[in-house]
Amino acid sequence: MHSLEQVTMGKVFRRLVPFFMVCYFISFLDRVNVGFASLQMNDAIGLTPAQYGLGSGLFFLLYFLFEVPSNLLLVRVGARVWIARILITWGLISGATAFVVGPWSFYAVRLLLGLAEAGFFPGVAYCLTLWFPSAYRARVMGYLLVAAPLSSVIGSPISGMLLGLPGLAGLQGWQWMFIIEAAPAVILGFVTLRYLNGSPRDAHWLQADEREWLTARMTNEDNRRRETHDIPVARVFSDKRVWMLAAMAFGLFLTIYGIGFFLPQIVKSFGLTNAQTGLVTAIPYVIGSASLVFWARRSDRTGERRWNIAIPALIASVALVGAGLIDAPALKLVFFCLVAFGVFGALPAFWAINTDLLSGAAAAASIAWIGAVGNLGGFAGPYLLGVTREKTGGYAAALLLMAVVALIAAGIALSLGRQHRSYRHA
Repeated sequence: MHSLEQVTMGKVFRRLVPFFMVCYFISFLDRVNVGFASLQMNDAIGLTPAQYGLGSGLFFLLYFLFEVPSNLLLVRVGARVWIARILITWGLISGATAFVVGPWSFYAVRLLLGLAEAGFFPGVAYCLTLWFPSAYRARVMGYLLVAAPLSSVIGSPISGMLLGLPGLAGLQGWQWMFIIEAAPAVILGFVTLRYLNGSPRDAHWLQADEREWLTARMTNEDNRRRETHDIPVARVFSDKRVWMLAAMAFGLFLTIYGIGFFLPQIVKSFGLTNAQTGLVTAIPYVIGSASLVFWARRSDRTGERRWNIAIPALIASVALVGAGLIDAPALKLVFFCLVAFGVFGALPAFWAINTDLLSGAAAAASIAWIGAVGNLGGFAGPYLLGVTREKTGGYAAALLLMAVVALIAAGIALSLGRQHRSYRHA
């Protein structure tokens, strides 16, 4: 590796990746902390398991509808302003969840939260395509995605403890949890306005030769992408590759969010306190965090994407069968750890393919559309587990269905074709 490249990419990594990791950490926490709130909130406002599952998943409906428009607006107005807007509005609405009083207000707030946050992760993913060459994508996406399980590693114990807060100012623990955990998003929104640059050309924190090298490298890759497989924005929605990736995302997200919203309730059924539930729920996400880093490095080291999606997805599929059929708490937890190892491990190579597929506005649209369809899995997963729990008294049927979905995702990955490799040279 040339010293100029090493120094430049080191600066870019240190400037952008930790910042976006913190933002995504708060994003994921504000999505799934409702899982911990449910331990008190469901009884407090009278939610049945099906109503809770529906409300949890409703987040993803407006998220789905506004994902592509949001990313296209980001291209138009710039990442700095648009990402800041997303952070501030979602923080305010997430905090407002503390004041829901029944199923309908819960549904409304979850819908508005999805609208506010629509386009955040695809926007960040698109922004990173402006700064990181293809050969770095899986590693960068892997480190970014670590924030999701890490938010549960750190956030689960915190959420469990916040539930234990006494009734201050007439609010219960679950209400204070929403308010306290929403505040960082609003703060980060204002930080973004001062911290984020639009492109390498604007990076005052790089030396002139570093800016020139990175701009030339990104321009060269973008031109090669345009020459080989660029399409107009309108054709994104009929492109076979985009739909294959979207179907894969649906399966992966269905598992991640289905488990994420209900794992605290499953673990609580082991006979644990709220604080103990928070600590034990964090264990699978520790495994998921390590898996993201392992598979991301492996994918970029080999330049291979398909098998680095398919193998983890297969592991998740087998583990979901075990989690569905085994009732012993310790073994069930082991299987959920393997699910996390598999489903999170598939994400870095998946997003590396996604962000390397197209260029320009078509890239922004495809990233958003794949994420949007994938997030419908975020609606289907919690709703599926909620209905299964209400109808059967358990989660086995839903977990077995998730196993089939993860298996299908692995099959799609292998059918993508050998052309999906990173650009390893400028």
